[in-house]
Amino acid sequence: MITLTDVHKAFGSNRVLRGVNLTIPSGESMVIIGGSGTGKSVLLKCILGLVHADTGSITLDGEDVETASRDTFLARFGMLFQGGALFDSLPVWQNVAFRLLRGSLKRPKDEARAIAIEKLRRVGLKPETADLFPAELSGGMQKRVGLARAIAAEPEIIFFDEPTTGLDPIMAGVINQLIREIVTEMGATAMTITHDMSSVRAIADRVAMLHDGVIQWTGPVTEMDATADPYVQQFIHGRAEGPIEAVR
Repeated sequence: MITLTDVHKAFGSNRVLRGVNLTIPSGESMVIIGGSGTGKSVLLKCILGLVHADTGSITLDGEDVETASRDTFLARFGMLFQGGALFDSLPVWQNVAFRLLRGSLKRPKDEARAIAIEKLRRVGLKPETADLFPAELSGGMQKRVGLARAIAAEPEIIFFDEPTTGLDPIMAGVINQLIREIVTEMGATAMTITHDMSSVRAIADRVAMLHDGVIQWTGPVTEMDATADPYVQQFIHGRAEGPIEAVR
């Protein structure tokens, strides 16, 4: 579904991506791990076309993302943002149906509201939640609303940016389970960025580790614990000693 070939991106003298090669198969869940500041978010933004790679190619179903029609291209994606990114001034149902109320995916208002309520139900929220505002929700409920919004337009590809940040372990487990179920039900291709190893184990079909601007290791999640790669072993076990230098 998504192929990155020798992708480079620098900001001034800071070379963030230094030749990323990665394939995300259709219908699979890929989780990108790596330390803070290693370029995971930049990689995601390059795929979306929000940041333009300096060199290399990124293709979606064989089509170069740089030349794709933006509206058609972005309509294929859903996104769960790290901080939720809900619009404070809009009620929950309008947050969920945001893409269905405007642009190429626009639906009649009543239909958009009905879809929003159905997606809220799918993530475990009651219909009466639809008319509340984000400030009236707990952190876990806000994350569920963000997930409902990500799937409202039935996207082929869903990105999850640190989906469990700020949640207690129980709610994090609930969100991980929801993501796994929904991605499987929809047959969607998923890409997740996370530091949370419990999320990795719950969500991933495959794992890729980004370090020093390149994919250091990639493979099935079932092989992650057994790999001899010292970078992966240090990261997944949280060891202070190893090839990855801690920023002090």
